[in-house]
Amino acid sequence: MRLPQHYNAWYGSAMNPAATNAAPRKPPRESDTYLRRLGERVRMLRSQRAMSRKVLARQAKVSERYIAQLEAGLGNCSIVLLRRIARAIGMPVTQLVHDGSDPPLDLVLLTQFLERLPPEDLVEARRILTERFRSLRNDQPEQRNRIALIGLRGGGKSTLGALLAEQMDAPFIELDREVERRSGATLSEIFDMFGQETFRRAEREALEDVLNRHDRFVLATGGSIVTEPGTLEMLLSSCFTVWIRAEPHEHMKRVMAQGDMRPMANSSRAMDDLISILNSREPLYARADATLTTTGRSPEQNLSELVRMIAPAARSKEPAKAG
Repeated sequence: MRLPQHYNAWYGSAMNPAATNAAPRKPPRESDTYLRRLGERVRMLRSQRAMSRKVLARQAKVSERYIAQLEAGLGNCSIVLLRRIARAIGMPVTQLVHDGSDPPLDLVLLTQFLERLPPEDLVEARRILTERFRSLRNDQPEQRNRIALIGLRGGGKSTLGALLAEQMDAPFIELDREVERRSGATLSEIFDMFGQETFRRAEREALEDVLNRHDRFVLATGGSIVTEPGTLEMLLSSCFTVWIRAEPHEHMKRVMAQGDMRPMANSSRAMDDLISILNSREPLYARADATLTTTGRSPEQNLSELVRMIAPAARSKEPAKAG
């Protein structure tokens, strides 16, 4: 028997009193929205660096539970209070918590100006500034003499880099090995003893040393170098960069063939983790001058394509894409 519509409504509310007593859902507070975005940003940055919550908590000396709450948009209220103070003073919270001496006024003004530009104009502004001030440095050789390969481990940077360096008659340098040579410790030892912050500083110093010592080279970088803005900027402005890209399954196969599951160690969802890392880093890798997809090609075929794209791409300053 079909019941009248008003009876269905009464029956539903009688069986579920909370349905009639529930207050209308309030729109989220502005502070809640801020905490949610902050949590999403922390989760994205952690993914870029291939850090688990446990590792981040240990290196930051906070509880893993706090990291989980922060990423869920439930950060400590002191974060909101600090933001209120920054707003009352009239400055971005990032400037208020800046670690170090106050930045020069011209840098603050320039930053404010650039923040008002749309994304497409920002690309052009960075290009103009980079080219203008690079030309003032007499010790800066042409970019095409310095080739830097970026991308996630397993893409083929080391294999291609060694082949390209031989063809160019230039030194082949692996930045991770330079970090180890300068520090006298392996990468895992640096991470275990000193944490990611120390490694990032050592990586930047190693890159500066390579740039100071060599006018010509082929450089294979670590996969996470793009997550440190200062180091990434130095790399992009000093070298002709090529993103060596592969499909996720190809990355996984090559890393496993090397007998190393970093950065997916101790994870039952290795492929999901790898895809997450790739997705979070893709906008950073995409800043390279050229992109070469190595999946489905032999090293010789990839080398031929890489050689073809480097010279004209470096001269024209236009991004070159392959694959």
